[in-house]
Amino acid sequence: MNQSIFTAIDQKAPELTALRRDFHRYPETRWTEFRTSARIAEILTRLGYEVLMGQQVCKPECRMAAPEADVLEAARNRAMAQGADPVFLESMKGGFTGVIGILRRGEGPTVALRFDIDALPLTEATGHRSDREGYRSRNEGCMHGCGHDGHIAIGLGTAWALMQVREQLHGTVKLIFQPAEEGAQGARAVVDSGHLDGVEYVLGAHMMGGPETATGQIRIQSGKTLATSKFDAVFHGTPSHAGQAPEQGNNALLAAAAAIQGLYAIPRHGTAGTQINVGTIRGGSGRNVVCSEVRLEAEVRGETDAANTYMKQYAFRILRSAAEMHGCTVDITLAGEAVSVENTPALSEQLARVWESMGLPVQRRFDELWTASEDFACMAQRVQQQGGQSCYFRVLSACTAGLHQAGFDFDESALPTGVKAFVSAALELMK
Repeated sequence: MNQSIFTAIDQKAPELTALRRDFHRYPETRWTEFRTSARIAEILTRLGYEVLMGQQVCKPECRMAAPEADVLEAARNRAMAQGADPVFLESMKGGFTGVIGILRRGEGPTVALRFDIDALPLTEATGHRSDREGYRSRNEGCMHGCGHDGHIAIGLGTAWALMQVREQLHGTVKLIFQPAEEGAQGARAVVDSGHLDGVEYVLGAHMMGGPETATGQIRIQSGKTLATSKFDAVFHGTPSHAGQAPEQGNNALLAAAAAIQGLYAIPRHGTAGTQINVGTIRGGSGRNVVCSEVRLEAEVRGETDAANTYMKQYAFRILRSAAEMHGCTVDITLAGEAVSVENTPALSEQLARVWESMGLPVQRRFDELWTASEDFACMAQRVQQQGGQSCYFRVLSACTAGLHQAGFDFDESALPTGVKAFVSAALELMK
């Protein structure tokens, strides 16, 4: 493999930065990534890819936690006002966001490269580089605080570079720009649409690091992330006057409070680490009214699928018992779920050697667990179940704050490294 494509990628660095900043200015949360998807589709089409959009990407009944119709329509109208192509928007009605670009190069393996595209419901901090250089989020209450804007730029840079070396490719490349990764709500809909069927290799990556991280390195760990289940619980009680007739009411807030105490008291699993968090609670109408409805959002995690299932089942039992204890009912909705899957060791080692041979600095951390969850695991699981291989790696970059924090930003000079990693991997697997 010669170095000419790496030189060309380095020359594209200013364009990669500009792309990243464009996506950063217009962040969109799960299933509302209308402008984001339209822009991706526009670029892939121009490059010559076969482009799938709308319900071609995600199986409708498998989407999780899709917003209400009015929220989706408002987001779609905002995307239109922010320059999204109306033709592409039409195909995404109802929140069917996400894009897949396909490059077919005859006989050979099918390689899927996954890039997540959604942002977070955070208000971006002021006073740092995005303010000074004019790319701070223009969508209030929403920001790219997890590097997905960088992932999109890397994905589109990879799309461009693969077209430059397409004569060296044998097989099929699928570039999956996945919606709704945050909360583990989108991958299942892509997988159940069949896009990972017949895939021999699937790769994914995440940009991350601390303030002192040396930008431009690749870290390969075990790839193992925590399995997780996200759920919403709505407690329904009976309102009454809190002073005159409290005995006539059934206090949904009291039931929710009992549930929260019980959730945090779930015994830990004996064979694997487990976690639980209640992130939000909303309810009540006044200080002198017995509360009739409370909504809480929570999640559990486990180092193994079995440990996560244990936590989920225990949590659901507590929610129902707390409601019954206080004369209430509860509706529980699964709002997101990811499995725990490890990288295929042989593929991780193969790619590490390839990257090193191309002059990319590689850190091997095969014994490390990332104590977060990742929707990519659903895709990796499907490919491995078919006898294929998967690898999830890190593109290291000096970051101003931790993931999911309002002050998060990263060193954009890492973007070409991400493109080089994906392109050299594809060339190796499809030679």
